[in-house]
Amino acid sequence: MGVRLLPSDDPISEQVLEWTIRKNSEDIAQLMRWLGESSGRRERQILLKRVLDLLDETQYALNRLDELR
Repeated sequence: MGVRLLPSDDPISEQVLEWTIRKNSEDIAQLMRWLGESSGRRERQILLKRVLDLLDETQYALNRLDELR
């Protein structure tokens, strides 16, 4: 990402959103590894539901970050 000319209006929120995106990405990757190793239908459904929830949260964080920038 390039250097911004103006500082963010809310640098704390920006840092929290960046952390959320990074952490969710790591968590999604781990859940997908577990999903690939899972053999039970119910367990797969639970893992996939959590992945989808984290993706929604990540999308929200990305949108908010765009608004701040």
